[in-house]
Amino acid sequence: MALDRYIALIIAVIFLIYGYTAFFEMDGLLPPILKRNPIWPSTFPKILSVIGVLAALSVVINLEKAGKQIGDDLDIANWREYKVVQALLLIGGMVLYALTLRSLGFLASTFMFLTGGSILLGERRIVRLALITAIASYGIWYLVDTVLGIYMTPYPRWLDL
Repeated sequence: MALDRYIALIIAVIFLIYGYTAFFEMDGLLPPILKRNPIWPSTFPKILSVIGVLAALSVVINLEKAGKQIGDDLDIANWREYKVVQALLLIGGMVLYALTLRSLGFLASTFMFLTGGSILLGERRIVRLALITAIASYGIWYLVDTVLGIYMTPYPRWLDL
């Protein structure tokens, strides 16, 4: 079995555990008043787990390569040709984003992560990139804070607005 199928099998197991938690563990913790709602906090995780299991199983049973049989495209011997440093820097940026989320606030840390990640991945139109990431950062914050009603600190702690 090719490497991508092994990875897909591991991902399918992770999504199965996630789905078990969403279907059987999360709903028991709801207060009685929330059990009358049509959409529960576990609705999105349930949908996500089903889609994840189906996508991972489609890779395991090789549905994406149905018409042709292609060998394993990943050559471990030539690992230096792949963008390993960029991938590690992007993962490091995700960790840094999680660490700076409270101290810098959602807007600044999201803007910096999206801008840095896009530059790392090869975007060179900086003005356009800054405009798009600023709109995206504010839009995500507005949707989560105002529409969903989940408060997130938009500004740094030291501003205390």
